[in-house]
Amino acid sequence: MNDGLRFDDDARVAALHRLEVLDTAVEEPFEKIMMLVRTVLSVPIVTVTLVDRDRQWFKAKHGIDQSETPRSVSFCTHTIQQRHPLVVEDALLDSKFADSPLVVGAPHVRSYAGIPLRTPDGYNVGALCAMDTRPRQFSPAEVSILGNFAKIVCDELELRQIARVDYLTGALTRRAFVEQGEREVELARRHGRPSSLVMLDVDHFKRVNDSFGHALGDQVLQQIADIATVALRPNDLFGRLGGEEFALLLPETTGTSAVVVAERLRQRIAERTMTIPGVDDLHVTASFGVAELSASTNSFAAWLESAETMLYAAKTGGRNCSKLAQPIRSSANARKPQ
Repeated sequence: MNDGLRFDDDARVAALHRLEVLDTAVEEPFEKIMMLVRTVLSVPIVTVTLVDRDRQWFKAKHGIDQSETPRSVSFCTHTIQQRHPLVVEDALLDSKFADSPLVVGAPHVRSYAGIPLRTPDGYNVGALCAMDTRPRQFSPAEVSILGNFAKIVCDELELRQIARVDYLTGALTRRAFVEQGEREVELARRHGRPSSLVMLDVDHFKRVNDSFGHALGDQVLQQIADIATVALRPNDLFGRLGGEEFALLLPETTGTSAVVVAERLRQRIAERTMTIPGVDDLHVTASFGVAELSASTNSFAAWLESAETMLYAAKTGGRNCSKLAQPIRSSANARKPQ
């Protein structure tokens, strides 16, 4: 890790946010690693810590009650500035930590060993930490063991990211998109901001597969995903829900504005000549359903249902068009036309 990467905190935080792991639920792989560290090193406190701009947040933890603390009082903010492990044998004898609330108060950290968690592009986004409530010398062998566990944490973070991305189109998987949608419902409610959901489905896609084969159909989906991705803002999300069905999550966007986005994307898809070897002048169209998050929406599933109902209306209304939902009312799912 070069010094430029170590001290470019904006880029480091951006790398952390790209992992989309902050404030997520408990996940078994990280819990298992944490418990193994606790058992093997015989320490009462273990954390898988991710260091955000102003806080440290614990993806997994044992022996500490908080889910996060200010970065300013953390050990890990020092760990991520290093290429090598940070070991503190007695925090009360170290001026950087002697007055930390984590030392003089609960959980009463007295000794610490931390290994930076490094992304494939070289940024230290957090640390795997083993802590004791008494002064302690962590042996080179123990630090090496902790380092091996830290590599497993990094592997899990990378695998987690891979599992969130559709292999064909680069869009979020359905599961990842739903997770983000659920978070957006909470955030929009908390901050009183508008948010809109757009579903799109490629018209008559079965004909494309039947006429040219699934390999060519895959290429069409890839190009549609490329068109959509280019049109997105940094905070927008794009997911593949299954087959030829995609969705866009547009934070801080009203339904009316989302229709403008959908129409722009619809026109770009319709005007695009698909670049397919051996096939001339192939065009496809897509239908769009749009739903703004309303006060009556009590879940992301209901929000998605509203957008899907509008997608159905666009399909039955002639295809290659966009339909905006009225205030959400529960409705039975119907099979979409091809």
